[in-house]
Amino acid sequence: MNAVINIHYLGTGGKMLQSGSFPLRGRKPEQIALEYWKQIQKESSYHAKLEKVTSDGEDITDLVKDLEEQELRKKFAESEDLPF
Repeated sequence: MNAVINIHYLGTGGKMLQSGSFPLRGRKPEQIALEYWKQIQKESSYHAKLEKVTSDGEDITDLVKDLEEQELRKKFAESEDLPF
């Protein structure tokens, strides 16, 4: 089964939209959308701001932002375990 992901964001050139169809393979659409969003950020040198994410017409923006925040918190917590 595939999920159609639409990502609306502000880029250096103004409002942008990128979309694609991705196989779920046991993952949730918000997980796939977050991976896609990270790819978009890399391509735009991290100068992009997320506005809206939809999966098959359903708004999943808050779910994607929550996942992104969880990942950042996890990375920060791991970095606090430094030996110095």
